[in-house]
Amino acid sequence: MNVSIILPAKNEAGALVALLPRLRELYPAAELLVVDDGSTDHTAAVCSDAGVRRLESPYSMGNGAAIKRGARAASGDVLVFMDGDGQHDPADVSRLVSRLAEGYDMVVGARAWEGQAGVGRGLANTFYNWLASRMTGHKVDDLTSGFRAVRADKFREFLHLLPNGFSYPTTSTMAFFRSAYPVAYEPIHVAQRDGTTSHIRPLRDGLRFLLIIFKIATLYSPLKLFVPASAMFFLLGCANYAWTFLHGGRLTNGSTLLWSAAVIVFLIGLVSEQITNLTYRRDG
Repeated sequence: MNVSIILPAKNEAGALVALLPRLRELYPAAELLVVDDGSTDHTAAVCSDAGVRRLESPYSMGNGAAIKRGARAASGDVLVFMDGDGQHDPADVSRLVSRLAEGYDMVVGARAWEGQAGVGRGLANTFYNWLASRMTGHKVDDLTSGFRAVRADKFREFLHLLPNGFSYPTTSTMAFFRSAYPVAYEPIHVAQRDGTTSHIRPLRDGLRFLLIIFKIATLYSPLKLFVPASAMFFLLGCANYAWTFLHGGRLTNGSTLLWSAAVIVFLIGLVSEQITNLTYRRDG
């Protein structure tokens, strides 16, 4: 298989100095592609010295945008995405790619607990994995890992769905599950970052916790999220009506509003389900 290794990088020259020669040594036949997301350090010089192709951006567009640009420009039949900060072991690339030969269309490098970026991030990722497993019916070991090997033709089908930010792993994984493309997980070791400090800010990105949860649901089966929510509003309305009827013999506006909310949420779920079906429809 022709393999393209794509590394999105922003001010990661310090890590790329050691990473690029290592990748070239291990995989001399692979295409190496660094997507420079508006770096202000000497990333360009490092890529030039290593003889590695670099896609330049005049300003930072985000990790997901770099992934999309790299996927469009790569020539390989298999795309390997790995971080440019040195935390992923280049030797693991061959293990991920070899699993594709078993019939999988995506192989994700699954991190252990010690490979998570802090306790808070680890707890959030554990919850994401559990929710994605419930939604898809398949065990998801690491929903947010950015180290993965994919078949290029399959991955490019979903470029229009990928966000420009940091949640491209979640989106692409759920899209593969939704389209019945087999996904496998391969345990990997994650080292400490060799580059600059992480570009993810816990306070700024805290609100994305709920957004990613909704994205997980809406990318796979919206009704699995909206039906339980609708049922909750309906049961709350029934409970409120039972209380007010027993104590006052009347129906209150609160019960009516809760029942109305149940209907509205259910209808939103139906519409979302139809939109999801249209999103994954393949014409031609």
